Amino acid sequence: LQAALREGSARCRQREFAAAAAKFSTALELCSKGFATEDPLKSSPDDISRLSSWIESMLVICYLKLGQPGLALHHSHRSIIQNPSHFCNHLRQAVCFRCLHRYSEAARSAMVAQCLYVLAEGAGLQTSDLLQLYWQAMTQEALSGEVSFSALYTPFEKEDKADKIKEANKTFAEKHPDMQYIFTDPHGIHLLPEKAESHPGQQYLLTLGFRNKEIGKTVEKFVTRKLPVFPGQKVTFSPSMEEEAETFWQNTGQRIMAAMAFIGSTKIKDERGPCARAIEQFHHASLLSHLQREEEQAQMMTQAMAELATVPYLQRVSQEDGKLLQSLMADAVDILAGGTGERAWAKIQKV
Repeated sequence: LQAALREGSARCRQREFAAAAAKFSTALELCSKGFATEDPLKSSPDDISRLSSWIESMLVICYLKLGQPGLALHHSHRSIIQNPSHFCNHLRQAVCFRCLHRYSEAARSAMVAQCLYVLAEGAGLQTSDLLQLYWQAMTQEALSGEVSFSALYTPFEKEDKADKIKEANKTFAEKHPDMQYIFTDPHGIHLLPEKAESHPGQQYLLTLGFRNKEIGKTVEKFVTRKLPVFPGQKVTFSPSMEEEAETFWQNTGQRIMAAMAFIGSTKIKDERGPCARAIEQFHHASLLSHLQREEEQAQMMTQAMAELATVPYLQRVSQEDGKLLQSLMADAVDILAGGTGERAWAKIQKV
């Protein structure tokens, strides 16, 4: 293991990234067999996780340098699952999303990186500012390329939320009279990438306007329900319905997921519950499986696992939510392994 790590690091320094990736892959395989120190019997699970996470992060760098951001993204999710509290893992994930032009998700990863850096008492103000700038750039990039909706952030204080929502909707309608459907996210305290000294703890409401009324209504239903339910999706798909699923995805599904990803790019805590965003990703993965896009489904499930692993580092989790979180994590592992067990996710789908 040590030899593989030394060789991989040396190849990286020499910019031989394909050879480095091969060596780090060998090291990762050894880690999966329980080696983190010279004596595997003395390797603690924490030692193995931290080392695995570091190796995964080196593979992210290698594949980004080799121009394979899709493969890099897969390893970035895995590095977060192994060590969710390290801000660099989330920043690398943001870079992968950016390379794939998935700017809203890149913005969310940068936001989480910045939040974890501050929570870990990151002393470097310059680093914190750079993380905020990256997050801001990704949010702006996501909006500039979006044609199906527009957004407005309104500062608010908790005590006047209902009045502020009405006011925000009215202001948005005046600014964008061409929008067919407008609503303000009632279940999210949004944060913007602004320097803390200029706006200490300022919270925002997010108002979205949609050019397509049906998509706007659907997104509102999605974000206001306690448990997100993907519209147009049936529990059992027969082969004859695959074409219907493809049509739904092309015409509606992709736009809905783009709006959901954007909503998540400025929201750390979700009033629906800490697992709400991961449940959205489970729905997305289910739809991808019905479309027979197995590789994309596996990627989305791994992303959901990374999301679940990070939740306890960003907010307090109740005992009940903790059980759901653990069950969903176990479900994700089962799904990736090809299992179809009757667990939390199966029950949520039935409801």
